[in-house]
Formats: sequence, C-alpha cells, structure tokens
Amino acid sequence: MPRANRHYVPGYTRHITHRCHQKEFLLKFEKDRERYLWWLFEAKKRFDLCILNYTVTSNHVHILVVDAGDRAIPRSMQLIAGRSGQEYNARKNRKGAFWEDRYHAAAVQTSAHLMRCMLYIDFNMVRAGIVRHPSLWPCCGYHEIVDPPRRDMP
Repeated sequence: MPRANRHYVPGYTRHITHRCHQKEFLLKFEKDRERYLWWLFEAKKRFDLCILNYTVTSNHVHILVVDAGDRAIPRSMQLIAGRSGQEYNARKNRKGAFWEDRYHAAAVQTSAHLMRCMLYIDFNMVRAGIVRHPSLWPCCGYHEIVDPPRRDMP
C-alpha cells in the first residue's frame, strides 16, 4: 500500500515523534543520544529549523518544531535520522533499519495545546519512571528552557 502524502503548511508547530526499529533501545547510551542531538542542532543551523522543545529517550524521540517553510522539517529529519542511524550502524557493525518507520508529525494548536505538548515532552522520562524530575534527564530541552544559553549581544 502506498504511503500517504505529507502536507506541510508553513508556520505551523509540529510535534514530531520517531521510534527506533522494533522499539529497540538503540539510543540507550548517552553518547548515541548526544550524537542525535548534535545532528538535530546541525539541522537547526543548516535548514533554519525552529526547535521549541525536544527529548531523546532510549528508544524514541520527541521534537517540537515550527515549520518556517522551505521544507525545513523533512530536510532536517532526513539529515538527523539518516546520519544518526548510519553512525550507529557503522560503529556497532550493524546492518538494517535503525528507525521503525517514517517519523510522525502532528500539527499542534497554539496556546493550551502547545503548553500541554511542551509538558508532555518534558515529562516523558518522568512518566516512564526513569527520573523524578525533567532536570535529571540530560537529553531534553528542559535545561535550555529553564536556563537559556547566553548569546553575544551586538
């Protein structure tokens, strides 16, 4: 059966989820999660991807982004998923799919829905029983939201 077409409307916020192949814990080591984040922020630079929040768990990822147009989301996800999977497979001498399927991108409404989505992403590892507070999970956007990195002001 053919895949459904994806329609991207610029300006919408999207909650992206992507699961590892057969729900395996392919991102269980911090170095693998950090490489995923490296590629996420590389996509931010290359394609002007607007990242609002994220969390990288042991077997899936959540990313909250704004589609500013110019197909930033699909181009970014192709880069991130492709490179992180290739690096993992090369390092582990592994063959086959790294990701279970294509990523899922759900449109997020503004205001209350957006806030619930932000909290859902931040508290993902808390609900899983891995940590007691989002601040204890290193691979999430909580830290940047609470203590934004300083930028040089002109």
